[in-house]
Amino acid sequence: MKVMIRRADGVLSAYVPKKDLEEPIVETELETLWGGWAKLANGWVLELPEMADDTSLPITVDARKRVSAED
Repeated sequence: MKVMIRRADGVLSAYVPKKDLEEPIVETELETLWGGWAKLANGWVLELPEMADDTSLPITVDARKRVSAED
């Protein structure tokens, strides 16, 4: 799914246009963000693509939502 990642006032957030959903990113697997997972405040976990550490934001990427038993 397409996800826009941005930083506003020092807080990372993810916007999913198809769901009209914007949530803060509350936890990440990797400090650099790219190539690992990111957990949103609503509990979704998104797998983010590999990208350069200095990738500028905002950016729209293809991410995968991890399926959980609660979905």
